[in-house]
Amino acid sequence: MLRRTFAALSLSAVCAPAARAQSGKVAKIVVGFPAGQGIDLVSRIVAEALKDELGETVIVENKPGQGGSIALGQVARAAPDGATILISAMAALVMAPHLYKNVTYDTLASFAPVGRVGDLPLVLVVNPSLPVKTLPELIAYARANPDKLTHSSSGNSTVSHIAMEELKRATGMKIVHVPYQGSAPAMNDLIAGNVQVALDTVAVTRPHIEAGRLRLIAVGSLERLAFFPDTPTIAEQGFPGFEANAWLGMLLPAGTPKQTVDRLAAALNRIVRSPEIQKRFLAVGTLPRASTSAEFAVFLEAEYARWGKAIAESGIKAD
Repeated sequence: MLRRTFAALSLSAVCAPAARAQSGKVAKIVVGFPAGQGIDLVSRIVAEALKDELGETVIVENKPGQGGSIALGQVARAAPDGATILISAMAALVMAPHLYKNVTYDTLASFAPVGRVGDLPLVLVVNPSLPVKTLPELIAYARANPDKLTHSSSGNSTVSHIAMEELKRATGMKIVHVPYQGSAPAMNDLIAGNVQVALDTVAVTRPHIEAGRLRLIAVGSLERLAFFPDTPTIAEQGFPGFEANAWLGMLLPAGTPKQTVDRLAAALNRIVRSPEIQKRFLAVGTLPRASTSAEFAVFLEAEYARWGKAIAESGIKAD
C-alpha cells in the first residue's frame, strides 16, 4: 500500500540506518479491500517488513469499494512524494477500466509501477450441502438446475467475479452472481448456504475448508497447490489452460521521483525474496513473486492489453 519528505529521506536511509530508525515518519499502504482478505494479509506482512527496510512506520489503510477501484482513485490523486503506496490486486488495474467508464484513474498513466508482490491462486469451493465433489459433478448439477445455484464474489469486477464468469462461460453453467463487499461476508453466506459456490483465494477459504465448513472441488492454478496436493486443477478436470489466479502489485502515484521508486522497488524485492517472508506469504495462501520496477511495468502493460481483449471478446458485463 515519510509524508512530503519521504523521497529525500529514503535516499539517505540506506547510508544512515541509525538516523532512519529515529525518523518518526509514516507511510501508508492503501488497500482496496476490507481487513482479513488475502491482499490485506499480504499487505500487512509487507508493511511490517518495510518498516525495517525504510526505518519508518508503515501502516495499512483499507479503502474498500468498487472492487478496489476507490483505492486506486485515491492513490492516483495523492502527492507523488512516496508517502502513499498502493498494493493492488489485478482486477482494479487491468479489468475494471475495461468494464466501467467512470473509473477515476488511468492504469498506465496514473501510477509508477514498483514491483510484483505475489500471486493469490483461487480455489473453487461449494457449501457441503451441495451434492458435488468434483468440477464435472458441479457442471452436471448446474446444467440440470439452470439459474438455481448462486455464486458469491468479493465484489463486481473483482478477480473472483471475472474468473467465475469465465469458468461459467467455458463450462456452460448458468449460476447467478451475488456480489459482496469483500470476501469475508461472502464466505459467511457461503457457509450459511445462502449462496452455494465461490471461486476465491486460498487465504480466505483455507480455514473453512480445513474445518469442513466448505468443500474444495478444484484449484485455479495451472499446477496443483502445495496447500491442497490431492485436489486437481480446473485444467485437469477437463479445461486445459484454464487459470484463475490474482496477482498483486505495488505502485506509487505517477510523477514520483525515479530514485524514490527505485529505492522502494529494491526494498520490496529484498522483502519478497526473503525466506522468512516467503514462509509467511505461503502461510496466508500467497505465492511470492519478485520483480524489478521495469519488469513490472512491462508485465502491467501486457496484462492490461490481455484483459481488455479478453473482456471485449467475452462480452462480460459488470452487473
